[in-house]
Amino acid sequence: MPTTPTGETASAIQEAIRAKRERKNAVSADIEALEASLLADIEAFDLDAAERLAQREQNTQSGAGMVDSSLVFPEIASQAAPRISKPDALAPQPEAKAPVAAAGGSLLDELRKQAEIRQRELHSAQTARTVSAEAIDSALKHLFFYLHDFVQQLNIVKPGIPRDYTLVDQLQLRQLGWQEGFADYRTQSQAAGALVELVSLSYRLSSERTLIVERDGPLVDRFRAQLFDFGLPFNCKEFKNARRYVERAEFEIRSEVSGSARWRADFDKGVLMLEMRNVERLGSFVMPVAPKLIDQALLDDFGRLILGQPNRFRELARRPA
Repeated sequence: MPTTPTGETASAIQEAIRAKRERKNAVSADIEALEASLLADIEAFDLDAAERLAQREQNTQSGAGMVDSSLVFPEIASQAAPRISKPDALAPQPEAKAPVAAAGGSLLDELRKQAEIRQRELHSAQTARTVSAEAIDSALKHLFFYLHDFVQQLNIVKPGIPRDYTLVDQLQLRQLGWQEGFADYRTQSQAAGALVELVSLSYRLSSERTLIVERDGPLVDRFRAQLFDFGLPFNCKEFKNARRYVERAEFEIRSEVSGSARWRADFDKGVLMLEMRNVERLGSFVMPVAPKLIDQALLDDFGRLILGQPNRFRELARRPA
């Protein structure tokens, strides 16, 4: 059976309970005071100042950077960003108006008109080029038929050519006669239209005479080059000194002249270009001739020009087309 505590025992128990409660209250009060102190220290702690202090101590202890502690750089305080007041409401923006389309047929009609004008221009230009090219083709064919018959007769007759070809220093190739001639033509490709684009006449004049010409020193090569340019056949005998230097040379020039006349089509300009070499004189000459001027009178005078007879070829070739 449990015993009932006496009065003294009960009093001791109550005293112990009260003391325990008082100790608990004192511990709680101490904890609360410590927490309040820590919170106050945290609130009072300046983190930026502590970082600056630690940085200065580190710079002082290390040798890097400026070690003079008296040099203090000013601190730049951050400025508060200006407040931007928000508008109460955005003002309504005017809507962009779409461009008004032109009437349905007006633009197309304008384009059709421009296309028709351009087509007419192209057609007119093409027609003009075609007419010009056909005129050149017809003139060159007329030329070829004439020259082909011309050289055939001359190759049989072999007439003398009453023309003197001056070389240098009044030296002339004289009393030349017709030896042989040849007429030819060339056409474009089939893709380009197969039009005649070139008619050529080549011939050779000669005589039994021979010219002997002497040249000294540096004039030797110059005279040799001139003979090559004229296409004259020659033999050269050089006389050299003991040092193998050419002191002089003797040229034996045969009286033989190769002449040519090339009638070339210039379709872009719509003309014929006559390129003559060793015809009226030694050397080359070029002149334009309109295709409409190729008639019987001009062809006959061109034949007289080749034969060295009086003629009006230049006058007829420069007539207004």
